[in-house]
This record gives sequence, structure tokens and C-alpha cells, in this order.
Amino acid sequence: MEKTPQDLELICKYFTEFTAQQLQQLAALKEVYTDWNSKINVISRKDIDGLYEKHVLHSLSIAAVTAFAPGTSIIDIGTGGCFPGIPLSIFFPEVKFLLADSIAKKLKVVSEVVSAIGLTNVTVRHTRVEEIKNEKFDFAVSRAVAPLKDLWYWCRPLLRKKAAAKTPVDPATTNLPPGLICLKGGDLSAEIAESGMRVTTQHIFDIFREPYFEGKQVLYVKY
Repeated sequence: MEKTPQDLELICKYFTEFTAQQLQQLAALKEVYTDWNSKINVISRKDIDGLYEKHVLHSLSIAAVTAFAPGTSIIDIGTGGCFPGIPLSIFFPEVKFLLADSIAKKLKVVSEVVSAIGLTNVTVRHTRVEEIKNEKFDFAVSRAVAPLKDLWYWCRPLLRKKAAAKTPVDPATTNLPPGLICLKGGDLSAEIAESGMRVTTQHIFDIFREPYFEGKQVLYVKY
């Protein structure tokens, strides 16, 4: 069996069924981000060494709590440095992703990452999410972009009421109806209360037993 690259050992500690192509794509992220982050600062430069824990594994916490069926469509709102969209698009190669952001220089990096690692299930678009019309998605995902109430206001008009593809039954995951899934940290009680929505929360530290994930959560709002 081929040895797991050292950078990916933490990822493979929690996910064990990657194909050779997925491992190659994940391994390529370090070089691509190191190169482009020296030109355009899309993530904190001090985080490059922690790329796989702080960004890739954090993004994949969404994959740990739900299974997206082939043909599912997902919009990453305010994708920024490609998170959580890029790790999720590697993990779910048969799922369609739209990575949207209003900052053009960040999307330059997103496009280069997509091209460099050979992703074919990703579309990149320079736009504000409020300007997207006549398109529907099964899920919206986001990471620390805006308060929950704003995220829901932006994404709700874009969500389907029923999933376009049937989610496979997997006893290891929770198969969610369409909605918003976002990554946040800290005390979220006030933010959730202010949103006025029924929110399901999952503490990431319960999934990935690494100190970095203490206090971080996956939030889900059903359409």
C-alpha cells in the first residue's frame, strides 16, 4: 500500500476511503496555496503550516456529518480562500459546486487552485450572492462569512425545497434535507437567538478530537 504523505496523515486519521486521485489532489493543495498565498494573501500566512488541520479538515467536518448524493448542487457563499468548497469538492467528486465571492483577487486564487488540481465539478463566479437569480441549489455552505441571520437571508431564495438527488442511506452520517450548513466558532447562543431560526448544532471536537476544534461547530438550518 502506498504510504500516506505526511501532510495528509491528520486527514487520513479521520477519513480512510480516499481514491488515489483524491489523495493527489489533497496533497497538491499545500504547494498551490504556498505559492499563491505569497502573491495574494487569501489565508493567514502563519496558517500555511496548519493548512490541513485549520482549513482542510475543518472544511471536511461538513462531510463528517452529512452525505451529499451524486448530482447534488451546492453553493459556497463567500468562498474566500476556497474553504469549505474546495475540500468538499474533492471529497464529493460527483457533486456540483459553485464557489462565489465578491472579491475578485480571491477568486483568482480559487480558479488557479481548481485548475492546478484538476477539479471538474467546480464553477467559480465573481458575484455577490444577492445578485444570483434563477438558480437553485440543494445546499448552501459557508465558513465564518457573516451572522447566521444574514447568511439565511441571502441563501434562502436560492435553495430548493426538496433535494434534486436522493441522498444515499449511510448509517455513519446524517442525511439532511436541503438547507444551510455553516462553520462557526465561539459562543453562538446570542447569534442563534437573534436569527430566530431553529438551528441544529454539532460540536466539531466531538468528531475530530484535536485541540484546535474545541469551541468550533457545524450549524445546520433546514429550508
